[in-house]
Amino acid sequence: MSRNILGVKIACVSWLVVSWSLSTASPSTASADEPPFLADGVKVGEVHQTSAIVWTRLCKAPDYDPETFFIPGVQGEVRVAYWPRGAEDQTVVTDWAANAPEDDYACQVPLTGLKPGTAYEFRLEARAEGNTNSLEGTFKTAYEPGEPANVTFAVVTCQGFTTQDDGASGHLIYKTMLDHAPDFFVHTGDVVYYDHPNPFAAKTVDEARAHWHRMYRYPNQRNFHRFVSSYFMKDDHDTLRNDCWPGQSAGELTFDQGLKIFRDENPMGELTYRTIRWGKDLQLWLVEGRDYRSPNRMPDGPDKSIWGKRQMAWFQRTVEASDAAVKILISPTPVVGPDREKGKSDNHSNKVFAHEGAMLRKFLAEHEMFVINGDRHWQYVSVDPETGLWEFGTGAASNEHAGGYSEKLRKPQHRYLKILGGYFLGTVERQGDDVLFTGRHFSPTGELRHEETLRRK
Repeated sequence: MSRNILGVKIACVSWLVVSWSLSTASPSTASADEPPFLADGVKVGEVHQTSAIVWTRLCKAPDYDPETFFIPGVQGEVRVAYWPRGAEDQTVVTDWAANAPEDDYACQVPLTGLKPGTAYEFRLEARAEGNTNSLEGTFKTAYEPGEPANVTFAVVTCQGFTTQDDGASGHLIYKTMLDHAPDFFVHTGDVVYYDHPNPFAAKTVDEARAHWHRMYRYPNQRNFHRFVSSYFMKDDHDTLRNDCWPGQSAGELTFDQGLKIFRDENPMGELTYRTIRWGKDLQLWLVEGRDYRSPNRMPDGPDKSIWGKRQMAWFQRTVEASDAAVKILISPTPVVGPDREKGKSDNHSNKVFAHEGAMLRKFLAEHEMFVINGDRHWQYVSVDPETGLWEFGTGAASNEHAGGYSEKLRKPQHRYLKILGGYFLGTVERQGDDVLFTGRHFSPTGELRHEETLRRK
């Protein structure tokens, strides 16, 4: 059986605790030239205290076609065996769950009944056309809201296929982020670029899916996601095209099709805006910046919105109910900026969304929140001169992808500005009665470029 949640097919699972031996109970692996291939790897996402989603895609070929960049899929089934690290006698095995062509042959297997704050090992098994294949990995569940815990997490944005920086291995940051052993990872969006013309801009569903296939067949990406759980967000380039909003299209590809493709290609729960609690001291809000927005060219005012009324009400209500010491908004786009002054009309730091931007900055500052944002292709830390709100811009996923701003444009609100790529690493830890939030910007090679530590009670 399966159920659809906003267009995403999720397998209904029955649970069985078994005595599991990898040496005796694992299926044999398919030969090198037989499907199902797990060419796009595995992603464990939407991890909470007691639940997670395991994503994979069953492929007909081991790599993409060099002309189309598409990896054809194959109909089959997936199941997951998982257990707390070092406790294989507590193994749980899900039922087999079937994939479907309309979901790009991807399969999302929900795991429930997990233990909070626990490292898990898992084995994903796939079968199709009489053959089997498997992948192993690890992930960690979130700590209970009342449990004091040190937490480390990594955040990236804007990764281009033609601006990868580690040759045939993909993006170097995925190697260096593993050195920090983050508890989890957030991608703020622009995971792929449908509208980049090299080698083709996506004008059809298959062309859009090909952008995902080629990005996640990279070894660096595949290896990282086997060992670190993720929360994926989307922005304009992995929805449709630059600065897009509902109702638009690019060739035959529609905005609504873009929404479904994103959900097919990533582990995703019921809503693309959500809040996650990681222990007593940290709570995150990951917001949706495309689905509910007003057109950029609409006159500014109280009715113009990026988030929409329902999401904004949810955000304000859940923030006000939170007792976490460190509250972080992770936004696909800037809230503070500053952004480029000419030619930008897509985010809360721009004049065209001035009304909602001012309201949001005031609310965030009043609740002593921090902002981590993607979208901009440079690293920065800025403090809003009117409200004192802190924002950490992650920068692009590689130096080759950086640009669009100049250090000559440095403003008084900038505490750090570097027109280079890399990643952001956040840590939350206790020091006596204080809780410290430290934000660090790293280069793709892991060089520390900037560090800020702020205290909360």
